[in-house]
Amino acid sequence: MIKKAVLPVAGFGTRCLPASKAIPKEMITIVDRPVIQYVVEEAVAAGIRDIVLVTHGSKSAIENHFDKHFELEASLEAKGKRELLEELRSIVPDDVNIISVRQPEPLGLGHAVLCARPVVGDDSPFAVLLPDVLVDAEGLARNDLACMLDAFEASGHAQLMVEEVPRELTHKYGIVDTGGEIPDPGESRPLAGVVEKPAVEVAPSNLAVIGRYALPGSLFALLAETAPGAGGEIQLTDAIETLRRREGVDAFRMRGKTYDCGHQLGYLEAILAYGRRHARYGEGFRDLLARYAAEG
Repeated sequence: MIKKAVLPVAGFGTRCLPASKAIPKEMITIVDRPVIQYVVEEAVAAGIRDIVLVTHGSKSAIENHFDKHFELEASLEAKGKRELLEELRSIVPDDVNIISVRQPEPLGLGHAVLCARPVVGDDSPFAVLLPDVLVDAEGLARNDLACMLDAFEASGHAQLMVEEVPRELTHKYGIVDTGGEIPDPGESRPLAGVVEKPAVEVAPSNLAVIGRYALPGSLFALLAETAPGAGGEIQLTDAIETLRRREGVDAFRMRGKTYDCGHQLGYLEAILAYGRRHARYGEGFRDLLARYAAEG
């Protein structure tokens, strides 16, 4: 089973400026916790136990968030704030490891994943989770990542998670071609290719790649051989295409919903979705929404 996940967090987050000028975009909060914590919680719920953060020198706040803060914990304990103390201590379960490696230069997503090679190894399958995207598992017994990892285990094929998007918006996404066989939610189909931002009239489907991957360790060797593309960057999609031609790759259709927190409106929608059902603040937040809706 896949127990390791790579989270590329070294980017500058230009889509989130000016909010991301002084803090990592992954540390922008959704209700009461940063985006990156939701992504780590998703991985842990799917059975991942080694989280590899591919980071940059300017992103130490992310590492600090998952580290123990002894002085703060001692202060909370002295003040009797046990509930808050336990909440901080549960950010990373005892059986989960947070490991950081540096990406010294911004040479693309493929290069960021390749930086994790010494930690993951060529013999271990692994997941990749892009931290811009939240995958909501509300109402599901098991989250989509767990089900995609099961599909990898059962088939032996790499998996790309995809989401149905409105046909008129296919020009905004990487769209998969499954040869006309559209998988049902929670199922996989062999991938015939990925078309980047196709025009609506030529899009092979309306299933978009959303930033969750289950990959064999052999992908690292393919990334090492992948020539840089536009802007001198090594593209993960190029290595996955090589893998598809050699071994086959599947598209796994998710059942939940995504929120693109790298975009301001996606971030605001995530706050609405998670805020309305928050155990502590949900009722008050719903009252606020009703009040503002009434004001027009």
